[in-house]
Amino acid sequence: MFRTILCSCLLAGAIAPAAFPNGAPQPACKAAERHQFDFWIGDWEVTQAGKPAGTNRIDVVLDGCALLENWTGKGGVRGHSLNFYDPDRGHWQQTWVDSSGSSLNLTGHFAGGRMMLSSLAPGLKQADRITWTPNADGSVRQLWEHTEDAGRTWTTAFDGLYRRKTPASAG
Repeated sequence: MFRTILCSCLLAGAIAPAAFPNGAPQPACKAAERHQFDFWIGDWEVTQAGKPAGTNRIDVVLDGCALLENWTGKGGVRGHSLNFYDPDRGHWQQTWVDSSGSSLNLTGHFAGGRMMLSSLAPGLKQADRITWTPNADGSVRQLWEHTEDAGRTWTTAFDGLYRRKTPASAG
């Protein structure tokens, strides 16, 4: 609630710049944690088992505060996600929705050179976990796993490879 009030006051001009440390607002989204997922930014061709799976464009939005995903699957399903680092909670958040009506809310962290987000929570038996791993050649592996037993076992739902579109294919 404090965040909502603060944001509303900032928009309305009710908080003077002197209310901030050093008399000026700090850049909102410059912290290193907010850029841990920057390896995913770009225009991508995505394959699964070597076959085309779709295209994905990841854009920086909101003055660098979030990433917007724009997925188009080979079968026609389209989807979007908003991805951001939440400094109050100390984790990354992804909210996904697609044209089939499916949605996901994932949270997680960047560690060990990869981003891992999950919907697993106490009391839930079904959950999803997605890991993005940047590769040395500039590609990105996305491994999406699903559990039906509260995380004791996981099955692969999608194992895709992102390769940047070449200028000729980006058109």
